[in-house]
Amino acid sequence: QVQLVESGGGLVQPGGSLRLSCAASGSTFSSYAMSWYRQAPGKERELVAAITSTGDNTNYADSVKGRFTISRDNAKKMVYLQMNSLKPEDTAVYYCKGRRGLGIGYWGQGTQVTVSS
Repeated sequence: QVQLVESGGGLVQPGGSLRLSCAASGSTFSSYAMSWYRQAPGKERELVAAITSTGDNTNYADSVKGRFTISRDNAKKMVYLQMNSLKPEDTAVYYCKGRRGLGIGYWGQGTQVTVSS
């Protein structure tokens, strides 16, 4: 299994940027597909971005395309989410998730992102 810890959240003004990090521990991180989800108050958790185990392929929610970038460093066991041109509607708790093949998904504890002036 893999353990995940997110960091990098905070308060930022509209139009600003943040980079979220997800540190993984455990075995065979490089075999896990990784993704970022978010959950705003009163809303369901939604997929924001995903990246394959090798980092060759990524995909994004339409609402963040062109603004967010997911990346990973398998040697460091890290996954990142670079968020630019942030909007108030990006305010949410952001979660990192890892899944290997069709196995169960592992979640981090989340990090709060607040976009407000």
